[in-house]
Formats: sequence, C-alpha cells, structure tokens
Amino acid sequence: MRPLRLDMAGFTVFRDETTVDFTDADYFALVGPTGSGKSTVLDGICFALYGTVPRWGGTRGIGNALAPSATEARVRLVFESAGSRYVATRVVRRDGRGNVKTAGAGLQLMPPGFDVTRLDTGMSLDDLGDVLAGTPAEMDRAIVEAVGLPYEQFTSCVVLPQGQFADFLHAKPATRQQILVNLLGLHVYEEVQTRAANRATKAEAQLAVVDQALAGLADADDEAVDAAAARLAAMRDLTTAVEEAMPRLRAVRERETELAAARDAIAGELAALARVEAPAGSVRVAEAAATAQAALTEAAAGVRAAEEHEEKVRGELAAAGDAGSLGLLLDRHVECDRLTSQAEWFAGEVSVAEVEYKDAVTAAELARSAQLGAEQLLEQARLDYAEAQTLDRAAALRAHLTAGHECPVCEQKVTTVPPMPEGSAVQAAERQGKAARAAADVATTAWKQRDAVARELERGLDRKRAQFEQHKARLAEVKAGLADSPGVEALRTRLAELTRLQRKLDEAGAAVRTAREAQRKAQGAVAAAEEQQRAAWRAFDAVRDAVARFAPPPADRDDLAGAWSALVEWAQQSARRRQADRDEATVAVEAAHAETQRTRAAVAGLFTDRGLPAPAGAADADLIRAAAVAAERAQAAWQRLSDRREEARAYAEQRAALVRDGRVAKSLAGHLRANNFERWLLEEALDLLVDGASRILRELTGGQYDLIHDKGEFFVIDHHDAGLRRAVRTLSGGETFQASLALALALSEQLAGMSTTAASLESIVLDEGFGTLDAATLDVVAATLENLAARGDRMVGVVTHVHALAERVPVRFEVHKDARTAHVERVGL
Repeated sequence: MRPLRLDMAGFTVFRDETTVDFTDADYFALVGPTGSGKSTVLDGICFALYGTVPRWGGTRGIGNALAPSATEARVRLVFESAGSRYVATRVVRRDGRGNVKTAGAGLQLMPPGFDVTRLDTGMSLDDLGDVLAGTPAEMDRAIVEAVGLPYEQFTSCVVLPQGQFADFLHAKPATRQQILVNLLGLHVYEEVQTRAANRATKAEAQLAVVDQALAGLADADDEAVDAAAARLAAMRDLTTAVEEAMPRLRAVRERETELAAARDAIAGELAALARVEAPAGSVRVAEAAATAQAALTEAAAGVRAAEEHEEKVRGELAAAGDAGSLGLLLDRHVECDRLTSQAEWFAGEVSVAEVEYKDAVTAAELARSAQLGAEQLLEQARLDYAEAQTLDRAAALRAHLTAGHECPVCEQKVTTVPPMPEGSAVQAAERQGKAARAAADVATTAWKQRDAVARELERGLDRKRAQFEQHKARLAEVKAGLADSPGVEALRTRLAELTRLQRKLDEAGAAVRTAREAQRKAQGAVAAAEEQQRAAWRAFDAVRDAVARFAPPPADRDDLAGAWSALVEWAQQSARRRQADRDEATVAVEAAHAETQRTRAAVAGLFTDRGLPAPAGAADADLIRAAAVAAERAQAAWQRLSDRREEARAYAEQRAALVRDGRVAKSLAGHLRANNFERWLLEEALDLLVDGASRILRELTGGQYDLIHDKGEFFVIDHHDAGLRRAVRTLSGGETFQASLALALALSEQLAGMSTTAASLESIVLDEGFGTLDAATLDVVAATLENLAARGDRMVGVVTHVHALAERVPVRFEVHKDARTAHVERVGL
C-alpha cells in the first residue's frame, strides 16, 4: 500500500480542509514542533482505511476524530496497492444529542488514467470509480482485500507507532514469543484445537443419536420390504377383482331397486286411496249457512224498526222546546232572588258604615280641638321660659351689686341690694315647658290616629256604596230579563217534560245500537258459515286432487254430501283392485333381494380370501372404497418400510462419516493440545524472521553485522571484529536503530507472507522519537534511512521534529498549528 493523497477537514487538529500530496515522495519527513499535528497525518491515513488509529487505544472511539467544537469530520485517502488505485472516504457527524456516528464510508476502485485534480472539488462521496464498499461493515472487508493486511498487521508493517520501534528487539524471550503469537496469528491453532475438540465431542453425541435412530429402524430390512411389496401386489389384485365384480352386483341391485320401486308405487296408491274419507259434519255445513242467513235477515228488520222509533222520539223532543233556554230562564229567577237578598244586605252594610264614619269624624274633630289647646299651652310655656331667663339673669347680677355703688346696667346708685331668690325661675319654666310639650305630642298623636281611622272608614263607606250600586244595577237588569218569563213552576214543568223525552230518545238510540250489533253478529255468522262451506269444498277438492291421477268420478257442486259419498265408494273399489297387484310385487322384490345378497356375499368373499374383514357398509361404494383403502394402506406400509430402509442406509453412511470425522478431530485436538507444535511454529517463524532481518541488517551496515538468535535471545555477529558474537543490548543507539529497522522490515515481509490476501508492502512510515539520539547515532540513522529509500522497493517516511534529520530528507511536509487549525506545507521535490 502506497499513499498518494490525504484530504482532511474537521479531523482532530485539522479544522480546515487540508491536503497532503504524497505523489513522487519516495522519501519524506513530517516535521514541525511537538504537538503541531505530525502524528495526526498518520492517524488520518489509518482512520480513512480502518476507522481507528493506534493512539486511540485500539478502540473505535470515533468521537476522537472530531475537531474541538466541530460537528463533522471528513477524511479521504487515495492510495495504490498491487498496481491498482483506490480512494477511501470516511465521514463522521455529531447529532443534536451529542452522539457521534459514522455518516458515510466508502471504498472505490479508480479507473486507469483518472484525473486526480477532480478531488479538488470537495470532500463528497461522489462517484470516483467502481464502488467496492458503501457501509462501514462492507468497508472493513474491502480494505483488507485491497491492502492485504488487517489493522493490527498494518500498524506493525506499514505505520510503526511511536515509542514501540525497538520493543521487539529488546523484549524478553517470553514477551517476544507472545508478540509473535499475536502478530503472526498463531493463536489460530489454539482455536483450531478448541474447535477440533468440540467437533469430536459433537461427533460422539451425534453418533449416539444416529445409533439410537438405527436401533429404531432395525425392522426396516430387505425381507420386510419384500413382504410389504407382496402384500401390496395382493391388495392391488383385490382391487381389480372387486372392480370386475361390481357390474354384476350393480345389475342385480338395480333390478331389486326397480321391483321395490314398483311395489312402493302400488303401496303409495293404496295409501292415497285409503285417505279418501268424508270428514265429520260435512252435511251440517250447508244447514248452518242457511240458518245464519235467516238470522241476518231478521236482524236487519230489527235495525230498521229501531231507527224509525228513534226518529219519532227525536221529533217530539224538538217540538217540546229548547231545554237550554228554559234552564237559562230558571237560572235567572234564582239569580234575581240571590241579588235581591244581597241588595238588602249591602243596604244594611252601607247604613252601618255611615254611622261608624260619622262617629269617627266627630272623634277626630274633638282630638283636633284638644291638639289646638295643647299647642296654646305649649306656646304659653315658651313665653314663661323666656321671662324666666330674664329673671335669672337679673338675679345673677345681684351678686355683683353693692349698696351705695352704681348699677352697671342702669348706672344709678344702688341704695339697697334685694335678697337672692330661692331656686331658678328657668328650671321651673323648663319643667312646665316639658309637661306642655308632652301633652301637645299626645294630643297630636291622638288627632292623627283618629283622623286616619276616619279616612279609612270613609274609603270603606265609598266601596260599600259602589258595591251596593252595582248590585242594584244587576238586579234591575235581571228583573228586566224576566219580564216575559212564565214563572218558575211553569219552567220546571216544561224542563221535566224535556228530560222525559231525552231519556226516551236515549233509550231509542240504545235500541238502535243493540239492533245494529245483532246485525253485525249475524253478518259474522253468515261469513263464518260461508267460509266453513268453502273450506269443506276445498277439503273435498284436496282429497279428490290427491287421487285425480286414478280418474275419480265428477262431483256435483250443489250437493257436498253426495259428492263425498260418490268419491268414497269409488276409492274403496279402486283399493280392492290394487291389493292383489301389491302382493305379486312383494314376492318379486323378495326374490330379487335374495339374489342381491348372494352376489354381494361373493364380493365379500374376495376380502376374506385375502385375510381382510368384509366391509361393514352395504353400498357398492363401500366395497370399492374398502379395496382401495386396503391397497393404499399396503402402498403406505411398503413405502414407509422402503423409506425407513433408505433412512437406515443414510444413517449408516452418516455413522461412518461421523466415526471418520470424529477420529480425525480427536486426533487433531490431541496433536494441537501439546505445546511442542506451537513452539515449533514459533521457532520456525523466528528463524525466518532472523534470517530476513540479518540479510537486511548486512545491507544497512555495509556487511558489518549479522543477526542471530539463541534460546530466544538476539545476538549480532560483528564481522569487523573477527566475527565476535555480541548481545544486541551492547549496540549503540544508531546500531540499535538499524537492528530494529531490519527486524521491522523482516517482520512486515513475514506478516505479508502469512496474510490470507495478497499484501502490497510498498511503504513504511516510522513515527519514532529521534530527538533522543546523539549526533553520531542520528547520522547513522539518517544514513540507514537513505540507504533504505535508495533501494526503491518502497516509500519511506519519518515523523520527526529533529531539524538535522529533516534537512537530509528530500521531501518535507512542514506542519504548523495556530489558534484555530493546523496546516501542512510541502517543501522540496
């Protein structure tokens, strides 16, 4: 595998789109400061191919592929392998919930002469050739087929991880042995041993099942199959014999059936003639119809007489007058008496109300006079109170008068100061005023109450006078309406006559309804009698139609009894003639049945002669079906034995194969169970590895060193020191690098040889810490890499930040990193 072009966008430190063009870079170096992203270029190659990188711990943590805060990462690698050119693309995205998933993966085989500049248009999965894979699972298989190496061997042969370059050279024998087991895939023999042991165990279990099945098929031998074939032949002969005998049996059975049908036909005619019998009461049907018709005529006459009587009474009632008018006049007489009595009562009520009103008016006037007197007393009390106030003020000044001094009011000399009065004149006036006010309030309240009573009685008097006037007016109106009345007694007499005539009319109406109900019943009786007569004729017609095929005599439709008598006599004569015919037909049927039984017994004998029970069914189909069933059962028994014999043979063959496979698997498991086989394989692999590494080391060191191993330890033969044997740990740094590089190249070639596909080892990239080497060793390493590149059989790449080593590499890819993203710039050829 030889990389040609790597495109990255959003991948780890390469946030922006970055292209690394390896075209014509047979020997290149990835240079730049520590942490600038040099190893990330190799990560991009591994991720595009295998979906993971060594620095992720061997896990497929694709979340590591995204640049910080990026939502998508795209990586595309164009590479050559075994003369073909491929393009591998992987796309991962982060969804809204923060989950990172593979959004696209594809491997395409580019056509010859493909213009690589088309890749500058973008990082899409556009058609760049034949699609070899379109999903991650498909791509895993397709990459192994295209590159020739799985992921673990690719990182051991093509891209060598940093810090692990000399581990294999300096490892302990046990550790190196385990590394070879892992790298060369020798653990597959342990899996082969486990599978072989499981297969041997499974074969033993299957062998027990097969032996059990064979034991169950022991009866399916050739003799049993031959006996079943003979039985089948006999049953087929039985079927043929039964089919040949069936025409004779069907003929005699058909003859018996025909005779029985003739006998049954005669019996049917006899049964039909026996059912010709006159029903009871057929003579009384006509008499009942005549009686019902006479009753209907009588009922119609009764209806007419009742209706005529009702009309006569109705005329008398109309001539007697209107009961409603007479009743209204009688009601008015009653109302006149009632109004007269009420008018007298209202007149008394008005008189009483007038007296009460006059008394109330007088009491109100007296109360009004008392109120006026009380108000006068109250006014006098007010005057007395004012005068008392003046007296009290004058008395109050006496305390300030002195005899011989001037009065402050009148400014005259006071000769004598009068004595102070006892008590206060105002207080006495207030007591009198309060008493006067209380009397005035009582008088006012009494006047208002009596005045209100008088007013209420006045309103009551007005109402009663109005009611009295209304009754007087109504009484006059009623009396005017009774001016032409004949009187109460005369009215009552005429009303009694009208009531009598109304009862008479009601009785006449009831008589009409009774007569009409009798007429309806008579009509129903006539209809029922006529229906009975029609039903009797229908019954006669039904019986006659049942024997019409025997030509009965014609019937007189006017005489039902005579028609029945003639039909019954004819039926009895016809039955006597057919009785003799039935006896002869019975004898013939019995003879035909005996012949049928003999013929069927002969057919049943065909079954008993072959050891089968006679069929239980009496039908011909039962005999044929029984023979066919016997043949089918014999066929099934023979087929079952034949199949079981074939099954037994198949089991026998399977048993032989299981015994053979079980022995092989058991033997293989036993051989692989010992450690000698794995040890032998490891020694062979180590011999091949050391031979190849020694050849490469001689070429790298100008023939100075050969590499050998002894008891799992590595040694070098120094030809510049008389073939001295030295441990590899005594080598200098540069010599150690040469020996490790020789082992890495030999190991990659051996892994390629052991690969199941055609591996194409056209490149090797060393991600090694060259900064720890001294100047002399670094010079040796640089010379070694130059010699390796000069061989021309593969691309050589190194990852370093050592300026002295980078200057000796013809093509350099300088990696720089700023605050946002990393950049790659090609310098050199």
